[in-house]
Amino acid sequence: MTSPLCRFCKTPLVHTFLDLGRQPLANSYLTAEQLAAGTEQAYPLHVRVCHNCFLVQADDAVPADAIFDGDYAYFSSYSTSWVEHARRYAAAMTERFGLGPESLVVEVASNDGYLLKHFVEMDIPVLGVEPTANTAQAAIAAGVPTEVMFFGEQTGQILASKLLSERGDRADLMAANNVLAHVPDIGDFVAGFREVLKDEGVLTFEFPHLLNLILKVQFDTIYHEHFSYLSLLAVEQVLRANGLRPFDVERLATHGGSLRLFCCHMGSGHEETDALVALREEEKAAGFDHIESYAGFAPRVEAVRASFRAFLASEKAAGRKIAAYGAAAKGNTFLNYCAATTDDIVAVFDASLAKQGRYLPGSHLPILSPAEVREVRPDDLLILPWNLKDEIMGQMAFIADWGGRFVTASPETRVVG
Repeated sequence: MTSPLCRFCKTPLVHTFLDLGRQPLANSYLTAEQLAAGTEQAYPLHVRVCHNCFLVQADDAVPADAIFDGDYAYFSSYSTSWVEHARRYAAAMTERFGLGPESLVVEVASNDGYLLKHFVEMDIPVLGVEPTANTAQAAIAAGVPTEVMFFGEQTGQILASKLLSERGDRADLMAANNVLAHVPDIGDFVAGFREVLKDEGVLTFEFPHLLNLILKVQFDTIYHEHFSYLSLLAVEQVLRANGLRPFDVERLATHGGSLRLFCCHMGSGHEETDALVALREEEKAAGFDHIESYAGFAPRVEAVRASFRAFLASEKAAGRKIAAYGAAAKGNTFLNYCAATTDDIVAVFDASLAKQGRYLPGSHLPILSPAEVREVRPDDLLILPWNLKDEIMGQMAFIADWGGRFVTASPETRVVG
């Protein structure tokens, strides 16, 4: 069997980072009819690292249009903390780069308009680009103009031509939050920004930092929807190959530790900051430019699974009822890798109306409204989206009324609160 090729530099991939076996699509929630039909598909989830450009990446097991389709179930606005994160971003970018009514902000992967609506409120023109029709329609209904398309070099050229024709110029600010990891052809995707961005415009990417994934054993952030797991080292190579470069970086607490990378055209006047230089040095100290540094992750992941399975066994022996909160994609990776089923966890609660009444892929836990927590009365509430732990614990604090406890499972299973 021939080795797959790196999605960026086309080098044969011969080094495994982590193999999670066969998994269903993490955001493909099942209806009762689909569950009864028993036709759910599972695909290999094998992550490798390129020894040439050091891009960590999942095998191309599933086409992107099978994941980001018209039934895509993730709506950003259901997380109040994420909406607040977007509001702060809009305010900070407007102040730093002097945006106003003559500016244009373009967000790629704009989802339901959760971010751009804050610019709209400041009378700054916006345009969203979103491939999933249902979230795009929600954005349009909320007053956020949105183009429904997959973004890349060709669509970027079309969009740039349209902007030049209608406005006479391109985007002052482009944003792409938590999408760079979601594209199968990362080079083509980045090339699209080169087309749409003004000569002195600014592009920001936000993405979970690979260094945190490794240090904190965040393996549950690995699923088919995430084609790449990103370091500055790898992203900078992709940018420069497409006429762009980073000039600044901020470290964020979101998604377990993310980077906000500020980028511009290669010939732009934006000067490189000390923060960017420091991050390069940190990754070098971590050995990101040596293939040997990526070994040894799999045994640490196996230890997390063993800890969780032991917890389930002890709680079942004690007659305690376990439920979960947050029908998140990361939770589905975790539950399926740990082979959890309804024999272990009775249900999962989630605020998303698009998910309620459906079933988690693989584990088949029923998804209930948070209003039903008081009826189920779990002894332990497992928080699956650990990046929203504080928000969820605040909303569900009332479980203490019957002695309920909160539990997290990464990087080890423990009772929190």
